[in-house]
Amino acid sequence: MEGSQHYYMNVSDVICFDILVSAMKAENQSFGTDFLLVGLFQYGWTNSLLFVVVATIFTVALTGNVMLIHLIRLDTRLHTPMYFLLSQLSIIDLMYISTTVPKMAVNFLSKSKTITFMGCEIQTYVFLALGGTEALLLGFMSYDRYVAICHPLHYPILMSKKICCLMVACAWASGSINAFIHTMYVFQLPFCRSRLINHFFCEIPALMSLVCQDTSHYEYTVLLSGLIILLLPFLAILASYARVLIVVFQMSLGKGQAKAISTCSSHLIVASLFYATTLATYTKPHSLRSPTRDKVVAVFYTIITPLLNPFIYSLRNKEVTGAMRRLLG
Repeated sequence: MEGSQHYYMNVSDVICFDILVSAMKAENQSFGTDFLLVGLFQYGWTNSLLFVVVATIFTVALTGNVMLIHLIRLDTRLHTPMYFLLSQLSIIDLMYISTTVPKMAVNFLSKSKTITFMGCEIQTYVFLALGGTEALLLGFMSYDRYVAICHPLHYPILMSKKICCLMVACAWASGSINAFIHTMYVFQLPFCRSRLINHFFCEIPALMSLVCQDTSHYEYTVLLSGLIILLLPFLAILASYARVLIVVFQMSLGKGQAKAISTCSSHLIVASLFYATTLATYTKPHSLRSPTRDKVVAVFYTIITPLLNPFIYSLRNKEVTGAMRRLLG
């Protein structure tokens, strides 16, 4: 009876057992040892279905962002500061979702769930750089709407082409520098525990659980960095739109109110989803972390936000839908 039970072990248990064995072999090995990714779901007979779902989401997000970038580039009516910043957001989302989702999808069909040390380091840096850039860019986009609605006469000066380019350059530079510092520090730490990463991509909170030395001081650095890169822009967005709503409700024209509220609400939906989930991951103490919860939360800012961004901005924006109709004839 006891022997027959082994024949009825499901496939997912076998695969997880193999991963654990491989992780034990990788423990306490050299600097260049590969990591093993547990993944978002437990691997099993649903691998093919999950691959199709993830691949479909990736394709839709890819198409939506490319289409929005293409529309803004072709239609001269969209050559304004607002749509310039929006095109930058789509470029970031395009790269953002391409950093994590393809590897996750491939792992559903691959027997090897490993990622090389260098590959993990590159993925961590690119992911952090794009996330920090998007956080700052969303803040600059709220400033653009604030100036357009509250100070329309000064808009051409306060949101000139030069200032827009400086905003974008500042967002990219700040995100890249922040990511470089954290990546360089984390990957020089000794990973002397199991190389099994309980996540579907290489992320600093998941990697920190593999480090065998005290990281409490560094966790304060991550918290401070998260407050600066994430919380400050989010508070600026809330302050900007609080002022915008006050001005909007003082308008006498119903159409002006509707258009302003529609634009601002779209931005607030995207910003709230992105900032709330990232803050929940990067400002939470290590002792309160749950790997399963962290993976579910990560889905929102790695997959859902890049998927929703182009559709929220396009479907709720008459100028973008008008450009789409003109492009399609």
